[in-house]
Amino acid sequence: MRASPLGRLAFAVYLLLVVYGSLYPFTGWRDRGLSPFAFVVAPVPRFVTAFDVAANLIGYLPFGFLCVLALHPRLQGGRALGVAALGGALLSLCMETLQTYLPTRFASNLDVLCNLGGTLAGGALAVRLAPWLLGTGPLHRMRSALFQPGLAADLGLVLLGLWLFTQLDPTTLLFGAGDLRNLLAGPGGALHAPELFVSVEALTSAANLVAVALLLSLIASPASRLRVVFLALVLLAMAVKTAAFAILMRAENVLAWLTPGAWQGLVIGTLAALAALALPRAARVVLAALLLMAATVLVNLAPPNPYLAANLTLWQQGHFLNFNGLTRLVSSTWPFAALGYLTWVAARRAALG
Repeated sequence: MRASPLGRLAFAVYLLLVVYGSLYPFTGWRDRGLSPFAFVVAPVPRFVTAFDVAANLIGYLPFGFLCVLALHPRLQGGRALGVAALGGALLSLCMETLQTYLPTRFASNLDVLCNLGGTLAGGALAVRLAPWLLGTGPLHRMRSALFQPGLAADLGLVLLGLWLFTQLDPTTLLFGAGDLRNLLAGPGGALHAPELFVSVEALTSAANLVAVALLLSLIASPASRLRVVFLALVLLAMAVKTAAFAILMRAENVLAWLTPGAWQGLVIGTLAALAALALPRAARVVLAALLLMAATVLVNLAPPNPYLAANLTLWQQGHFLNFNGLTRLVSSTWPFAALGYLTWVAARRAALG
């Protein structure tokens, strides 16, 4: 079995996400007069919730899983699992040590143990599934059948995976990534009539959706049923969005994201994307870049969403505060990463003639 560049890329990206999520919101750093390693020998915290334990276990499960896949085939089996466990333990110790200097975080030896448990669980699962994922199993065959081989396709798949991740942010428009106000100054501006926002949201959602479809077309195999793959991706994104609202809000608000502007943009964007997939490759690259830039400008100039604002009053971030900071980061920066990717693809194509 060959090494998986996609697995290594995914592991690198997830490692960065873990670091950001562990140290968010990166403000208020100060020395509390304690040893940064005091938590190692401190008593186990008395007040621990099931949510805290589950979050620390689940958060490091993909780390262990992707680490084992990234090591394959150089290291396999128990050796790969051991390296993954050591990496997870060291990463968790480093993050907990740094959290000692953050007033909004609490360093805990129990968190380290839970993180290690999640790493081991994920790593053990990857050891079991590595032949199925990286060998000749059905997932590997699907990857080969649907997408082109090579680094460009692997990077594109990572970008599409991150795009799905952005749907977990309940504060954004549907497919409306690139809102820098979340990172720089926060939302602002006067309220406007809902009719204005419906138009802005529809245009933003449609433009982003067409851009994603065109990006997908650049990495799809010529033999794949591209339009079917695109529709499946849209349905998956909608499922992720619905699941995020189901977890963060009450059951009756799981479809609160489907505002009038969102469903109009969804319909218009889907139809436009199905038509745009017939364009020549060079035109698809240029159009995807233009739509990403236009949608990013729109989402940053958009007035406050009257529908989303009303529904978010029901949302108590609580335990999800740090996770929400992570989803906002990915959502805000995704279009710029996609633009960089499109530029690289175009330059690479030109260099190859």
